[in-house]
Amino acid sequence: MKRIWSKGASILLMSAMVGGLLIGCTNTPGTGDGGEGKEGETSYKLKILHNWNGSSGSDNGMTPVEQVIKEKTGVTLEWEYTKGSETEKVNQIFATQNLPDIYTGPAWGGELDGIIKAAKEGQLVDISDKLSNYPNLMKSIAPENVPPALYEKAIDAYDGKKYLLLQNQPATNEDGMDWLYGFYVRKDIAEKLGVDPQSVKTKEDFYNFLKKIKDANLQENGQPVFPLGGFSNGWAVGIGNTMFYSGASYVDKGDGTVEHNFFTKGYEEYTLFYRKLIEEGLLDPETFTQTDPIAKEKINQGRIAILAAHYPAILDASKEYASAHPGSEFVPLGPLERADVEPDRPVDLAIQGNNVTAITKNCKGECVDAALKFLDFMASDEGFMLARYGVEGVHWEMKDGKPVAIQEWFDKFSTDTNMKLRKNEGISIGLESLTGLDRINSAAGGDIWADQERVAAMENARKILRPNGIHVITAYNPGDVITKAPEWEMLKPSMDRMGDAWKEAVFAKSDEAALSIINELREQLRNTGYDQAMKFTNDNLKGKDIVTVQMPN
Repeated sequence: MKRIWSKGASILLMSAMVGGLLIGCTNTPGTGDGGEGKEGETSYKLKILHNWNGSSGSDNGMTPVEQVIKEKTGVTLEWEYTKGSETEKVNQIFATQNLPDIYTGPAWGGELDGIIKAAKEGQLVDISDKLSNYPNLMKSIAPENVPPALYEKAIDAYDGKKYLLLQNQPATNEDGMDWLYGFYVRKDIAEKLGVDPQSVKTKEDFYNFLKKIKDANLQENGQPVFPLGGFSNGWAVGIGNTMFYSGASYVDKGDGTVEHNFFTKGYEEYTLFYRKLIEEGLLDPETFTQTDPIAKEKINQGRIAILAAHYPAILDASKEYASAHPGSEFVPLGPLERADVEPDRPVDLAIQGNNVTAITKNCKGECVDAALKFLDFMASDEGFMLARYGVEGVHWEMKDGKPVAIQEWFDKFSTDTNMKLRKNEGISIGLESLTGLDRINSAAGGDIWADQERVAAMENARKILRPNGIHVITAYNPGDVITKAPEWEMLKPSMDRMGDAWKEAVFAKSDEAALSIINELREQLRNTGYDQAMKFTNDNLKGKDIVTVQMPN
């Protein structure tokens, strides 16, 4: 699931009543009214960094949902949301020591590496001796509830200490979310050009369709329509990689070992294909630098013919334009071919929790207990439904043992295209990232706010893109193993350059120049320990089931 955060800072408050300097989370005596708690009780303010690019909260201060949280836990929340790279943000807060009390962010990639590094450097609070008092948190990181490689890499990697919580791991297969990543085309444009979206299956079909859109010289309000576009910072236009290699970060060499895809012929072909799209004006060149608001503005202006992302993001971003222009909704292309994969193979998806959460060293003493009490409540069934549905009796009610939306709020939210109303009530402000195991279907009764047209669109896309169903990956990811290699610290800066090198290559002036950029970084990788680290990785993966085929999820 893509992709998707403000500046963390320590809070220093001088209390006029106490005269003490408080660092980290702040405590103030309750007043006995306005939900502040009984007289003499302590109310804690916790600062939370929600490290997801483009996330946001309420415009109206404390929300009804947060008021219930305060009543239940004695905690008030101060949010910070990231605007930009999540990896840069997690590295920045620990480099500057501008820390929140609670961090929550992506459970993969550079973001995960950054928070694991912080744990190993003593930047996070060890909660191992307190977990027995918080059963919902214990359950969320029990070995049976965490993918094995992630458990070894991030949860049980500190000699018995525990620093990280995993959030939103599906409690059952029924709760697993397939975000339906793919390429989606505006239905009206496909019809105008006489192209059946399901006839686009090969990379040649895909290129020819983009070319046909370009040659049609389509315009919206006097501005050109880009054949292909994405969201902020290039998300997620690169998902066409699966047409050139198996999609996983590490590919099977055929001799019982794996190699990073960056060293494969398929990666070169993938890079040159995208360079061709840029050179011929088939891909919006601003895709790799634009902000999320600019990307969504283009979509709402009708200036993107084909979008690459997961379907919920596309449906949300295009809802306003599609409502004003009936028939212009985005529908799936393909399914497109997958290189080196049997045509009847189920789609391999790494469905796992999408957040890791930690208490930073900024939070001390009673603050830690307040944070754990808050997090344990959010991971309870009550907290889960509060975050997802809102306040019981206000936004929803129980009928026949299942939550049901109150019609007034369902009607309001159904026209809430920018989700501001929902956020002002406290829904979708980041609390859902703190709710433990995902039990949206098995325990909570499903998404009560789901628009039925949206549900129908998702089901239609699922039938098209998943004709053979899905396979949830439980195998070991070599990317989790290589980080344990002795050479990793020296190698990591070179590995981190891969994304930037690819972008440089697709904007190169020639194919030769593009390949030169790739080969230069390959040489740098080898010079910084890649071969030795891969030997370590392959040695440690002998006899294990390894991820070598994957679709974006």
